Amino acid sequence: MKHIVLHIAFGLMSLTCVSQSALNSFLKPSDTLNKPRRNAVIISEAALGTVSLLALNQLWYADYPRSNFHTLDDNSEWLQMDKLGHVYSAYQLGRVGAHILNWSGVSKKDQLVYGGTLGFTFLTAVEVLDGFSDEWGFSWGDMAANAAGTGLFIGQELLWDEQRITMKYSFHRTQYASQRPDKLGNGLAEEFLKDYNGQTYWLSFNIHSFFKHSKIPTWINVAFGYGAEGMLTGSNETVNDMFQNQNRVRQFYVSLDVDLTRIKTNSHILKTVFDVFNTIKIPFPAMEFNEENGIRFHGIYF
Repeated sequence: MKHIVLHIAFGLMSLTCVSQSALNSFLKPSDTLNKPRRNAVIISEAALGTVSLLALNQLWYADYPRSNFHTLDDNSEWLQMDKLGHVYSAYQLGRVGAHILNWSGVSKKDQLVYGGTLGFTFLTAVEVLDGFSDEWGFSWGDMAANAAGTGLFIGQELLWDEQRITMKYSFHRTQYASQRPDKLGNGLAEEFLKDYNGQTYWLSFNIHSFFKHSKIPTWINVAFGYGAEGMLTGSNETVNDMFQNQNRVRQFYVSLDVDLTRIKTNSHILKTVFDVFNTIKIPFPAMEFNEENGIRFHGIYF
């Protein structure tokens, strides 16, 4: 009986190794144009984009009255945290779009033209839906933020052929969500997306990429972050005579970070995992500056 168990165990280990080997081979970018991969990417992106917009239209916008197409000036709201969310989303979607086309062996030019603009294209469609919703409106400020995120990715590829400056995100829970859960989220999953008070957006600079001949580790970054807190409404307004005493404060941060994509490995599985998690700022000690409290130090900042 024991030898049967061992045989099964070794068999499962072999199967796992084969599966990992096959997955590693699958994830390896193609050196030349791989038409089946390219076609699969195009069809998948079109399908996912369409399904996402239809789902948004039914699950989100359907709960609010429709209107004629109109614009909205919301540039002063949420101390611009929502605008940084647009920059981040456009940057990351464009980065993913280009990387997937690179996996398909598509030329660098087409990666940037069709992949790097993925975020801008998708978020423009979402903005149009906003324009037909009475609750919101088409925001030129959002469009400018979408363009900035797309430009941050494509501009670096054109200038340096690499991402020396990566946009990242971090989050910690705050006291504000419980005071207005309908707007700022009810529970961690919603707060992660909705509570601007707990969000920080970072520009993470890879030091070695600017000093190629230095002995600085290739994966060490210095990150500059922006956040804000004390916000229960968009523009310090009251809602049903509530939220009158908001103490809205901008916050600026300096911290260290890690560029996971620059950690050397031959495993395309690990490279893919690192690429996914490189969207998140690695927790490190941080120095904060804000107008109310001056300089503060955080042992570990999320």
